[in-house]
Amino acid sequence: MTVLPQGSEISRRRLLQFGAAAGFLLGTGSLAGCAGPTGLPGPSTLTLALNRSLVSLDNKLNQFDAAVTVQRAVRQGLTAIGPETKPILVLAERFEMTGPTEWTVKLREGIRYSDNSPVTVEDVATALKMYKQVQGSFVAGFFPEFPEVVPVDERTFKMVSKKPVPILDSLMSMILITPAAQNKPEELQEGLGTGPYVVTKFNRGAGTYSLERNQNYWGPAPQVDNVEVRFLPEESSRVIALRSGEVDVIDSITPDSREQLGGLPGVTLQESSSLRLNQIFFNFRKPAGHPLADPRVRQALSMAIDGQSLVKDVLVDSVTQAEGVTPSSLTGYYKTGEYVYDPEQAKARLAELGVKDLTLKIIWETGEFASDTSVMEALVEMFGKIGVKAELQQFEPGGNILAWRQGKQGDWDLLGNGYPSPTGLAITMLQGMYTGTPEKEANRDTYQGYVIPEVTAKIQAASAEADPARRTELLNEAQQAVWDTWPCAWAFVPKSVLAHRQRVSGINLAPTNSYPLVDVRLEA
Repeated sequence: MTVLPQGSEISRRRLLQFGAAAGFLLGTGSLAGCAGPTGLPGPSTLTLALNRSLVSLDNKLNQFDAAVTVQRAVRQGLTAIGPETKPILVLAERFEMTGPTEWTVKLREGIRYSDNSPVTVEDVATALKMYKQVQGSFVAGFFPEFPEVVPVDERTFKMVSKKPVPILDSLMSMILITPAAQNKPEELQEGLGTGPYVVTKFNRGAGTYSLERNQNYWGPAPQVDNVEVRFLPEESSRVIALRSGEVDVIDSITPDSREQLGGLPGVTLQESSSLRLNQIFFNFRKPAGHPLADPRVRQALSMAIDGQSLVKDVLVDSVTQAEGVTPSSLTGYYKTGEYVYDPEQAKARLAELGVKDLTLKIIWETGEFASDTSVMEALVEMFGKIGVKAELQQFEPGGNILAWRQGKQGDWDLLGNGYPSPTGLAITMLQGMYTGTPEKEANRDTYQGYVIPEVTAKIQAASAEADPARRTELLNEAQQAVWDTWPCAWAFVPKSVLAHRQRVSGINLAPTNSYPLVDVRLEA
């Protein structure tokens, strides 16, 4: 097996450098500006340091894993994804399929927003419209169609669709409810919701939010009075802040940091399986005749990637190499194939296809997944070994990578990206990524330009099938059809890992890499 220069040897060197930096910064108090008057969170304040900037407490356009924790603490849905990735009731006291294309829903009695106004059926109907209308929606792609809300009485309504949507109770966990008069087809910056916390101040550019207990919360009162959310892009800064006690929780840590924090007094590590697939995804907006428009070329390029070395030497066994187009942790997963490392065969196939002097541009956003830069640097070396030049372009959080991904800015060839299934279902991920249509592409609402009608038809057939056995059959066929198009040069499933101070308890890390803030406790 090839040992990469970006692998375990580099990791040990970085660890030593990190330890030296930690000692220096702790000694000089360089993080004091991020903390309170004493440099430490107060006894009733929980401080979270996220690896990516939380640009909104609304998830219409953006929802990285750790954002779920904060977003769901302020806004809630009719349902949520609970243990074993099954839907549970939240704002709804009833959510039942009462016909092939009809669900009957009843709101809980007495649920109110933080300003004490009641939740109404109109709020639900408006939320669905706003999620549907927003351009570039994160959520819209998960829905095979948006149902129509038909009021029955003040608390009861029907959700009616043209075709069956047998997983609507899971899908509605992603629709966060806001008062109709305040909802818009855009990311909402204000934080009015029904959750256990309210927003007292925020700085969207800096990614900082201050939350306090919602005195009008309809459920059990949270035990923590205040929550401070910070964005610290550098992992070394997050680890130092945790070690010094300036923050209580950090998420999405790399193997290096895990090794640094493991067994450290006062620090606890938590790990969970993941519902996310991280990918090196091809740009499907290439014109006919371009090498990347040919699935045979895409497959040949994938053979240049030594996935097992990336898993072992760069990601230090914190991930597993994908064997399908969805993670094996998802309900409905089907094993479709394996990524095979064979650089000699890659060169031979490219030559047979007449591909020469190929240069690939790889883009990604910092923090997309742990050790992302090391993975990208390794890819440059691997492609170089088959005579393919690769260039890297890294985007900082809050930058304009979205415009690039939508084909509105510069050109690129491969994207380092992660994609979750917020419902825990394979069909949701397939629906969100691979059901592109020409109409969606006209608005740049497809996943990197992936528009293959035959694949879309197979996924939509599975989405609308009410019979579980037949749906599984169709779902397997759809996953195989996606795999055969070679959308990714490589893909892997990460483990969700976070670290917290021992003064914190009640963090129940879910496969969504999130946890209910209402359950968290702080030692006196």
